[in-house]
Amino acid sequence: MSATMTLRLDDDLKQRLDRLSRATQRTKSFLAAQAIREFVVLNEWQVGEIEQAVAEADREEFASEKQVRSVLGKWGVGGG
Repeated sequence: MSATMTLRLDDDLKQRLDRLSRATQRTKSFLAAQAIREFVVLNEWQVGEIEQAVAEADREEFASEKQVRSVLGKWGVGGG
């Protein structure tokens, strides 16, 4: 099942979408739906990670100084 949705794009973005549609031989609707799908997946993940981090902080579950130094050391930052 699908639903129809109307949205407004500035002229530059519309022209870019038109060019991409022609280059990929995909409809503008397909490309817009794909972009929205990827945006939603990414933002759902991000919100979930934030909610998890807030819950951990509420439970006072913080990394120890040793754990932080270990991670920073792996990245070549700090005194690892």
